[in-house]
Amino acid sequence: MRVLMLGSAPMAAEAALWPRAPFDLVLAINNAWRIRFDWDVAIHPHDFPAERQAVARPGQRIVTEAEFVPAQNAHGGFVYAGATMAFTAGYWALHALRPSVLAVFGCDMQYPASGPTHFYGTGTPDPLREDVTLRSLKAKSARLMVLAAMQGCAVVNLSFGPSRLVFPRAARSRLAHVQPKAWCADLAAEALAREAELGYLVPSGRYWEEAERFDPAEIDALDSLWLQAATLPLRQTA
Repeated sequence: MRVLMLGSAPMAAEAALWPRAPFDLVLAINNAWRIRFDWDVAIHPHDFPAERQAVARPGQRIVTEAEFVPAQNAHGGFVYAGATMAFTAGYWALHALRPSVLAVFGCDMQYPASGPTHFYGTGTPDPLREDVTLRSLKAKSARLMVLAAMQGCAVVNLSFGPSRLVFPRAARSRLAHVQPKAWCADLAAEALAREAELGYLVPSGRYWEEAERFDPAEIDALDSLWLQAATLPLRQTA
């Protein structure tokens, strides 16, 4: 299954004109359901304004925290995975859809100082807030990419321009040929083992209620491991 995951960057509006192929499913984050009428899944957090929420037609579904919190917990929880809806949607897709390709568009987490920040105008740059889970957005994207690769899923970025994601760029015309990016298995295993040792899992997903028990230095060390795991094909040995 090839999944298109749509965010709300200004460029995301271009996806309105794309043919459905080569995608098998369209996953829209927050406001992005407004871009295409043929979305399959719309996902939003509990505090997303009711007036902006999608209304599902036959064949469409809406995913909320009742589904995505357990899915993200199955992949380590919000502290390690990063508490943005882009990462949350990615982990939900890995858990619920088991895609072969997760193609991301308009989720680059870049926000200009002036002008439109989102396809619908100006919004809140939520991923750039002060948050213990978001100290390195590149590292969180590296973790998602590596865990996806472990289950045979290639995560790619269809966007152009600056990005805080480390996913390899890809063209829509080449999605049938993309493969998971190589990763360093021993560094990934080391990162997962350290996560298990630290035990920073909050089953409710409300990690901010237990923030005092999370050591930012430990999270930074994990982030460094995930970045290395995603960028080193083999561990460097003396």
